[in-house]
Amino acid sequence: MITILAFIIVLGILIFFHELGHFIMAKASGVGVLKFSLGFGPAILKKRIGETQYQIAAFPLGGFVKMLGEDPDEKDQFTHIDPSRSFAHKKLGTRALIVFSGPLFNFLLAVLIYTLIAWTGIPTFLPVMGAVQKGSPADKAGLLAGDRIVTIAKAPVESWDEVSLKLQGIGAGKSIEIEVTRDGKIFLLHVTPIETKDKNLFGEQISRPMIGITRGDTIVMKRHGPIDGIIYGFTQCYRIVELTGKAFWKTVNGTIDIKKSLGGPIFIAQVSGETFRAGLLPFFSLIAFISINLAIINLFPIPVLDGGYLLLFLIEGITGRPIEGRPREIAQQIGLFILIMLMLFAFYNDITRILKG
Repeated sequence: MITILAFIIVLGILIFFHELGHFIMAKASGVGVLKFSLGFGPAILKKRIGETQYQIAAFPLGGFVKMLGEDPDEKDQFTHIDPSRSFAHKKLGTRALIVFSGPLFNFLLAVLIYTLIAWTGIPTFLPVMGAVQKGSPADKAGLLAGDRIVTIAKAPVESWDEVSLKLQGIGAGKSIEIEVTRDGKIFLLHVTPIETKDKNLFGEQISRPMIGITRGDTIVMKRHGPIDGIIYGFTQCYRIVELTGKAFWKTVNGTIDIKKSLGGPIFIAQVSGETFRAGLLPFFSLIAFISINLAIINLFPIPVLDGGYLLLFLIEGITGRPIEGRPREIAQQIGLFILIMLMLFAFYNDITRILKG
């Protein structure tokens, strides 16, 4: 029940913000909005306010904002709305902005969550050594478990993440000065990092300079100020976009096995339940992460996705004519087929993971 509840919350927030982007920009552009729906299929709850019917539908895997004149091949029956407020009658740039606003709001949701996390406090590991590998450069230099690193090459160190970054910046084979505190005393030691085989986030074999120490378990809550928190929110969002882009490319070129990397609704539900049990911080971090991925996926140039509509608008801008009739219908059918195949493959991966434990 916790997993189902967490999954519904995640989907509800993501879908709401995505459709809210379309809705707000459509309203701001003077387009008549006929429906704002969370979910597909028959409406479970619905209420009409003004020209718009707000509803929660039976199938929660998505949502939509129905605008007047959105489909040029469809004859809208809502004659009480001024035809000049039709989506199709708006300028090309306005239509593109309305479509792009859905993914944009997913990005902004992630920025908002990361900013709130930064203001509340980010759990940060202090640069305290948990263990020192016997015979390692750190061991030979006299470093001990429990030592807190103060500086590396005279540069201050405030978190454990900075230790690895500074070692990578210096490289292997060079003697560096490390300042540590131990039992209230300060020690200056010289260590020479060595190239060590390791694996990165994508499981690829890499070499990196290491000195043979492991992280301790001392954690503090690092809070950011108002401006720093906003900067952190945008920076973290950019990092996830960059990470997702690299993962996608590595999946395309075969570096990452798509059977291991692609997850569907079942996998999202499982992770939602796990993070919900772990606490609000990991749960909302997950929502931000999925929100960014949802935005990126929606920008793929596949008809029926926002990116597909933007592609059609680009062609219209180049040719000077909108794509209508049979060509548009064929494009949407192809896009729908691609999405269905990807969804089935994702379900297959999810079920395979469950069966394999």
